[in-house]
Amino acid sequence: MSRLVVGPFNRVEGDLEVTLDVRDGRVDSAQVNATMYRGFERILQGKRPVDALVYVPRICGICSVSQSVASARALADLGGLVIPPNGQHATNLMLATENLADHLTHFYLFFLPDFVRPVYAERPWYAEALRRFHPQTGEQMRQATAMRQRWLTLMGTLGGKWPHTQAVEPGGSSRAIDAAEQVRLLARVREFRVFMERQLFAAPLEAVATLDTEENLWRWHAQAPLSGDMRLFLTLVHDLSLQAAGPGPGRYLSYGAYPTPDGGWYLPGGVWRAGGSGTVPLDVGTITEDATCAWLTQPGGALHPQHGYTQPEPDKSGAYTWNKAPRLGGEVVETGAIARQLTSSLPLVTDVVRRHGGSVYTRVLARLVELARVVPLMEAWLLAIKPTEPFCVTTEWPDEGMGMGLTEAARGSLGHWLTVQDGRLARYQIVAPTSWNFSPRDAQGVPGALEQALVGAPVLPGEHTPVSVQHIVRSFDPCMVCTVH
Repeated sequence: MSRLVVGPFNRVEGDLEVTLDVRDGRVDSAQVNATMYRGFERILQGKRPVDALVYVPRICGICSVSQSVASARALADLGGLVIPPNGQHATNLMLATENLADHLTHFYLFFLPDFVRPVYAERPWYAEALRRFHPQTGEQMRQATAMRQRWLTLMGTLGGKWPHTQAVEPGGSSRAIDAAEQVRLLARVREFRVFMERQLFAAPLEAVATLDTEENLWRWHAQAPLSGDMRLFLTLVHDLSLQAAGPGPGRYLSYGAYPTPDGGWYLPGGVWRAGGSGTVPLDVGTITEDATCAWLTQPGGALHPQHGYTQPEPDKSGAYTWNKAPRLGGEVVETGAIARQLTSSLPLVTDVVRRHGGSVYTRVLARLVELARVVPLMEAWLLAIKPTEPFCVTTEWPDEGMGMGLTEAARGSLGHWLTVQDGRLARYQIVAPTSWNFSPRDAQGVPGALEQALVGAPVLPGEHTPVSVQHIVRSFDPCMVCTVH
């Protein structure tokens, strides 16, 4: 048995270190370390409730809208607010803009560069991958980076700026959209559609979103194996057996993405289990956070976030991370685009996960299919906006009460829980997507989703940063700054 410490990782958001015990050329066990403490939950104590809208976007520079939305929903829950349809559409548009930018960034800038490493130089697809995906000279890298920049200009109109917009409010959006802006925004969304249909998919978005089985996916791939970057990704999957890399826990959580004006969801949430009959409702009362292996105090055991707290204990014996261990009914779950596609019953992702489980292949595939699903929704939301109607409502905040705000960030389920006493925040707790996926062991010694996924990963002779580990870690698209908030 040998021990290998991998980190700090490049091409992930924030600071990450992974300790691997290696036996006979494979990972025997793993510990995932979120190495930085930030303390936003303590910073917010004693502040006015609405001050959270200024503080929480600063948790992260790439998913700040997600934090704003979760906070705004917690405040809306506290104040009993109902968002008008325009406000719902505008908020959905801001959240989708950020989420899809994250998916684009992950696929092109974080995930694909690992496939141009010298270890793959003898593979038949290597020269094409190098031409497209080299970090400095790749043709598709340049185009994707330029498209990302243009895409995020949507936020200038929708939210005034990005990151850290202040347009997201508990009652909707403070940035009303006029008729001329509707037209310009729709043109930019359709420009993004064209990029994906020409470069990423080499096919209409609707053709990708309606692929219903893995058999039809591979039939679609066989029509032109190198046409479009998604097909090249599938070529890599087949050659490297990525469908077997990084197995997940078999349980998936989504809070539901993009609310409808009538109280439903465009992508419904819930809990999906391998071997089950489909999505079952989520009981948020069964969520707990376990700090057994975190450098945080935990008298009394695991707590629901509504009653939790965050108190550093840097010299705690047996701890190895600043991340708590969220659990759902005591079980490890995985969250992210794969969970959203499963709980919203997308046939293709349901079929591939039933066949292969959670893996590098299925996580990345779900992210790509989500791009194809959500852009048409954004076009519909823009067309549904009625510029002469309200975008936001206001209220007086109670001096006492609780609120819960749930949303879906690019990386998965994000929750904010707050308690107000005497008009001030007495407690504020956050459970981020990567907190779920990269959690440490709990009081029963059960590893989190990534710690489980890394077991069995091959470590080649002389490797100090095993390429298999890189693929598995990046398939989750971690955001470590949100993890330690």
